[in-house]
Amino acid sequence: MTPWAVLLSITLLLVLLISGKVKPAIAFVALAGVYLLAGFIDTSTLLVQYTNPALATLLLLLLVSLALERSPLLDWLSQHLLKGHPKLATARLMCSTALLSAFLNNTAVVAAFLGAITRQQRIAPSRLLIPLSYASILGGITTLVGTSTNLVVNSFHLNASGSELGMFQFSLVGIPVALVTLTVLLWRANALPHHRSEDTEEKLSYFLAADVETESPMVGKSIEENGLRSLDGLYLLEIERKGRLISPVAPDEQLQADDTLVFTGEVSKVQALQRFPGLNLFGHQADNLLATNLVEVVISHESELAGKTLQDVDFRSMFSAGVVGIRRGDKRLEGQLGKIFLRVGDCLLLAVSADFRQHRNLDRNFHLLSGSFTRPQLNRNESLVTLGGFAGVIGLAAANWLPLFHGLLMLLGALLLLKVISMAELRRRFPFELWLIIGSALAIAQALENSGAAALLAHGMEAVFSGYGMYAAFIGCYLLTLVLTETVTNNAAAALAFPIAWSTAQAFGADPLPFVMAVAYGASACFFIPFGYQTHLMVYSPGRYRITDFLRIGLPVSVVYSAAVLIITPLVFPF
Repeated sequence: MTPWAVLLSITLLLVLLISGKVKPAIAFVALAGVYLLAGFIDTSTLLVQYTNPALATLLLLLLVSLALERSPLLDWLSQHLLKGHPKLATARLMCSTALLSAFLNNTAVVAAFLGAITRQQRIAPSRLLIPLSYASILGGITTLVGTSTNLVVNSFHLNASGSELGMFQFSLVGIPVALVTLTVLLWRANALPHHRSEDTEEKLSYFLAADVETESPMVGKSIEENGLRSLDGLYLLEIERKGRLISPVAPDEQLQADDTLVFTGEVSKVQALQRFPGLNLFGHQADNLLATNLVEVVISHESELAGKTLQDVDFRSMFSAGVVGIRRGDKRLEGQLGKIFLRVGDCLLLAVSADFRQHRNLDRNFHLLSGSFTRPQLNRNESLVTLGGFAGVIGLAAANWLPLFHGLLMLLGALLLLKVISMAELRRRFPFELWLIIGSALAIAQALENSGAAALLAHGMEAVFSGYGMYAAFIGCYLLTLVLTETVTNNAAAALAFPIAWSTAQAFGADPLPFVMAVAYGASACFFIPFGYQTHLMVYSPGRYRITDFLRIGLPVSVVYSAAVLIITPLVFPF
């Protein structure tokens, strides 16, 4: 019954990941710990997985990317790509994003273009942001370092076979797949919504919460008497009073102490609230708060704010800023904003103090959309050293003259020595969760092998596809990975699907490489919903998208992408 118990535990892990109630890092580490206690793996085997050379290479690449993402090259490109005819501008944006994402962290590429796209007025941002996110995925599948998913698969391949995948081994299939899919994406971009800044939808996108003080002279007077019906650019949407909502708000409704007033409208007109005595924004005087700069940010996938409310954290002390409004896609957020659980991808409108830019945890928590605040950039010499050094490392690794790990380690050392990046920044941005997930997943894969569960899975796959042939089994492994990446994170999908694909190839007596590639490309095939991939979440709220927008564009993109992968992969990597 041991193999069945292991398979049952994997099923439970998958259920927890899909539910979102347990963080992936906690779920994977807990299951690896259970397998250790049950004797499926020993202590030395478990610890070795966390020092897997391919995993260490991934971590080094992410740390070096901290310097790469501060290069002024990305900002320069973002200012020049959107000129000319909208269709040509969209094509330039997609091609440039794909090319950059083949070598740079796709999150950094999307973050660099995000602010410029949302600030410009020529082309509706909603026409550009989904193509931006999808193009970053398509560029990532073309090289070993293009996406963390490829490096995760490389970690498993090294563990299973003793050899690493080549720098451009993914390109043979990835480049033609990317070109075909980008063409379809450019064609379907016309079907995206056309949200401009002057549209009513845009003006109603933020919801501002203000508290009525106990001693406010507004208490006991009606909405009409307080002048709240004639605000410039703002509209009183609802009142929260002692746990219940009053909506719509009648003109003769009298204000009471501790009422929370929820406004909607143009964020630039938020100063209209300044003239009302005893009206506080998130517990702070409106006049003090609004005397500072307004900055719009998106909560990043690394942020410690995700899953918490503004009341759970001392936001003002943490960032020297007050939250004026919150936006999530095109949805209207109900109730008191301070009690809303924040999510990755939420847009926050911040009123920041002069000390805001001094906080060192900004990059980890936010992607900047607009405002006078700009992130510190590398100077010309630092940028040349960083970009030139990275290009050299990639070139040497591609020519097999220097292992990628060695090159990245030397480059990181040089960046630290030249003070391009600091030890403090490395500590703040070290990807602990990813390290725990992949290390634990490698241990879980080893437990599957040791317990006999992997062999049981292989026999099951063989029984299901024995009447249809090896190619059908290959398609099954790809589709399994695709379903997983749409329901859990892409790296978790690769970690769960790899042992199944490897065992299936062995059961059919086939070369495992095409099955390995099916997992790699399938784990990047996240096009249907915004919640499965971090760059989708980054553009979800800035683009004012609905989930149906992703489905409308993602369906044809996913179909063409999958068809290209399933046709080209066996031709390049025969069974």
